[in-house]
Amino acid sequence: MSETVIGRFAPSPSGYMHMGNLLAMLLAWLDIRARGGRMIFRMEDLDPARSKPEYIRALAEDMRWLGLDWDEGWPDPAYAQSRRTAVYAEAFSALEAKGLVYPCYCTRAERLAAASAPHEGERVADPGCRCARMTARERFELEASGRRPAWKLHAPDRTVTVHDGHYGVFSRNLARDGGDFIIRRADGVYAYQLAVSVDDMLMGVNRVVRGRDLLFSAPGQAWLIETLGGTPPAYCHAPLLVSDGGKLSKRLGSLSTQALRQSLTPHALTGRLAYLCGLAETDAPVSPRELMSGFDWEKIVRDDIALT
Repeated sequence: MSETVIGRFAPSPSGYMHMGNLLAMLLAWLDIRARGGRMIFRMEDLDPARSKPEYIRALAEDMRWLGLDWDEGWPDPAYAQSRRTAVYAEAFSALEAKGLVYPCYCTRAERLAAASAPHEGERVADPGCRCARMTARERFELEASGRRPAWKLHAPDRTVTVHDGHYGVFSRNLARDGGDFIIRRADGVYAYQLAVSVDDMLMGVNRVVRGRDLLFSAPGQAWLIETLGGTPPAYCHAPLLVSDGGKLSKRLGSLSTQALRQSLTPHALTGRLAYLCGLAETDAPVSPRELMSGFDWEKIVRDDIALT
């Protein structure tokens, strides 16, 4: 009996979705539905300062409007990362027991960024944080002065390879290219890398489709899942929509789903997205379900897609 294919939507409610988000969601949905699989909708609302209730509601409304459904997940609170702190704490303890975790007293900017997904161009190499070599006295003095640590995971000097379903073989040495990374912020918020790896493992996700800017994270997440005793999913990354040479941002209001819904029908927007990524020969209106039978990653372009 073949294994059930399980995918996931995993948006972050830090703003309204834009066309680039919708393209990734559409391809994730098509990838799973074309295989007869199940879809999970997980809300990645890790950061309390950036996650807003109005964005959470809008994300679900936008996906339903476009015709993307799911089998389990939101609004069940068990699928909101903000409600899963105890699960992440258990994984943190398991890593700590393996001697892989240490306190880090680096900059506040790095800590604040830790709960967000690290995108290409935003990562900083960390070839061995000095905090890993601090003495107990140095740590005591820092904490006595009011400094509170974040917690980092030791990245092994090991090359990890993932076989991406769209971009092929991708390898990186975890220690030399990226280095140790934060898994819990100083304020107690568990970081993206830990939460997403634990959730994919425990929710049985075996196919992850997301934007190409997160391909860099895949080897580290695969290693982390294996370290926690799980099996990494198959990864398949999608091209990005770009404007003026840069990745689309939730700050681009004119390309937000909220704005697009004022001028386009859901089938018109789906047709436009399918045409831009190479899945359709024209931008004629089409429903996601009509695209299922012809879905093939070989049709999808690999270069990022410039909006004109």
